[in-house]
Amino acid sequence: MIEGQDMLNTLKKKRTRVLIAITSGITLMSSGFAETGGDANLEEAKGIIKAFSSSLQAELQAALNAGGPTNAIRVCKERAPAIAADYSARTGWDVGRTSLKLRNPAANAPDAWEQQVLLKFEERKAGGEDIKTMAVAEVTQVNGEKRFRYMQAIPTGGLCLTCHGEALAPAVGTALDRAYPQDQARGFSLGDIRGAFTLSKPL
Repeated sequence: MIEGQDMLNTLKKKRTRVLIAITSGITLMSSGFAETGGDANLEEAKGIIKAFSSSLQAELQAALNAGGPTNAIRVCKERAPAIAADYSARTGWDVGRTSLKLRNPAANAPDAWEQQVLLKFEERKAGGEDIKTMAVAEVTQVNGEKRFRYMQAIPTGGLCLTCHGEALAPAVGTALDRAYPQDQARGFSLGDIRGAFTLSKPL
C-alpha cells in the first residue's frame, strides 16, 4: 500500500512540473523529461537563445546602418552561421535556426523532429496562440543516443520584412538571388512564424 502511495505521489509531482511548464508557454513532449534534469536544461537553452538572438540582431542592425539591406544580406550569410557555431562551441549545445520556408536549405533544413514541431507551431498559431509563447522541449532517443531538444518560434518582425517580406526592393531581391539561389524565405507578413531557434545536447 505504501509502495502504491509513493508511486502516486511521484506521478503527481511529475504532473505538477509539466503543468507548471506548460503554463509558462513551454510544451513538454516527453514522459522522461522530469528525470533528466529537464528544468536546468530548459533554462540553459532559453538563455542561449536569448544571447544568440541578441548577438545576431546586433550584427544585422549594425550592417543595415553601415550599408543598407544588401550589406545586411552579406553579413547574415557569413556571420549568422559563425555566431551559431561560436555558441555551439562555447556551450556544448548544437545551436541553430530552421524554418518551413528556407533561405539556405543546405545549412538549415529541419530534420523530421524539427519539421513536426514547426508544423505544430503553425497549428497553434492558427488556434490563436501568441507566437512569442511557442516553444517545445523534449527528450528524444535515436540510435541509442538520448538528447534534450528545444525549439522556440521566431515571430516575423518589422526588421525581418526588409529581406523576407512580400514586396522587396529590387536591389534586395537581386542580392538574395545571388547569395541564395534556392531561397524560399520570402513572402512573409508581420506576425507570421519566420521559423524557430533549435537547440539540442546529448544527455
